[in-house]
Amino acid sequence: MAKKTKQAAGTPAIAALTAAGVAFTTHAYEHDPAHPSYGEEAAEAMGVSPTQVFKTLVADVDGALTVAVVPVSGSLDLKALATAVGGKRAAMADPTLAERTTGYVRGGISPLGQRKRLRTVIDESATVHPTICCSAGRRGLEIELSPADLAALTEATLAPIARP
Repeated sequence: MAKKTKQAAGTPAIAALTAAGVAFTTHAYEHDPAHPSYGEEAAEAMGVSPTQVFKTLVADVDGALTVAVVPVSGSLDLKALATAVGGKRAAMADPTLAERTTGYVRGGISPLGQRKRLRTVIDESATVHPTICCSAGRRGLEIELSPADLAALTEATLAPIARP
């Protein structure tokens, strides 16, 4: 079971939330490097539906890195992401470039507190939940917050970018 705490220091995402005065909860769990899916592992560890846990993916849309936040229960629709930002073509970004640009490691990339702020699109399914979970900036640590707060802090667009 995931350990719930009101505050935890140590990641730029948590620092950004604290500085903004946004209500959030952290969920820490023991990360298993052998687990095949970071997001599914988080949902299982926290005992919540994978539709309420969101993964942060970095894509290249017409040469510009773009963050996509989608439920771990689905996958990113690259064409829909491109359309959401007025682009023509999207592909997953090079993982090393994504890590270097965001300042986070794969499996721990948070939409918040990134080294370089990137355009962000959150799948509109997030709005059906009072709170959602996403990476707090390292493997084994999630943050739970309202989708409206996440969208406001990342200046995100809400759009249908996930496939079941």
